[in-house]
This record gives sequence, C-alpha cells and structure tokens, in this order.
Amino acid sequence: MNDSSPDIELERRRWLAQLARAPRATLECALEAVCDGMPLPAFDWLRAPQTGLAMVRGRIGGTGDPFNVGETTVTRAVLRLKSRDGVGLVGVAYQLGRDKRRAELAALADAMLQSPRWRDAVRERLLAPLARTLDEARRERTESTASTRVDFYTMVRGE
Repeated sequence: MNDSSPDIELERRRWLAQLARAPRATLECALEAVCDGMPLPAFDWLRAPQTGLAMVRGRIGGTGDPFNVGETTVTRAVLRLKSRDGVGLVGVAYQLGRDKRRAELAALADAMLQSPRWRDAVRERLLAPLARTLDEARRERTESTASTRVDFYTMVRGE
C-alpha cells in the first residue's frame, strides 16, 4: 500500500479504529478463516507487543477546556509481513488493555488489509461482520439510554 492518497489514508484510519475495538476471539477466528487452514502469514517484529500507560483527556461539555481524566493501559505492536519480493507491509495496532496477542492479531490484520492478496478476504470475513456487530451494539446502547431520557419543557408566562 505504497499509494498514500487521502482516500486510502481515510480507509486505513477507519479499519484501524475497527480493529482497535475488535475482541481477541473475533480477530483469531476471522484471520484463521481468511487463511483457510493455512498458517497465518509470517512476519518480523518491528516492535513486539508492549504495554504502557496513556493519559486520557476529556473536555467539559464535550467542547470546553480539556482536563486530565486519568491513565489507562495501552498495548501496541508493530510488525512487517515477510514477502518474497522484499517489500514487507507494516501493520500497527494500539489496543486498550494488556492483551498482547490481541494487539499482535490487530497489527497482522492491518498489514494483511494493505496486501492485494489478503485485502478482500479480510474485509469480508473480519471488517464487515465487525462493523455490523459494532453498529448493533451502538444501536442497543442508544435505545437503552433513550428510554431513560427526560425532556423538560418551560412554560412561558403571559402569552
């Protein structure tokens, strides 16, 4: 994926966001299905999975002054797919939590999505079902919070 057009960059941002939310079991099952009984693609570590802390920031009312909420654990991984032609694709992942295998699988999926050989299969078996699952969870959250919403009306005097 040497082309760095804005469309490709935007698409990669979207799939990285999806991979960051993907559960480990979903990543493992989907990548095994993509490989169809073959082993996962070989890769070299550029940065083996590491766990550290990241500062979480918030904004008052969503738009006000930023403030530090606290710290959270984050695991990152960076790998390069091995390739016969010597051009290895680099996959990255940042995951909340300490699950190093999950970060490894997400980085592998990122690299595979950049490869014409794997791209369509990973989109079909991982990203599409994951998008449906995330949309369904978002819809359920919206519906459950909508039932507790209270609307306040103000009465105007003298009219």
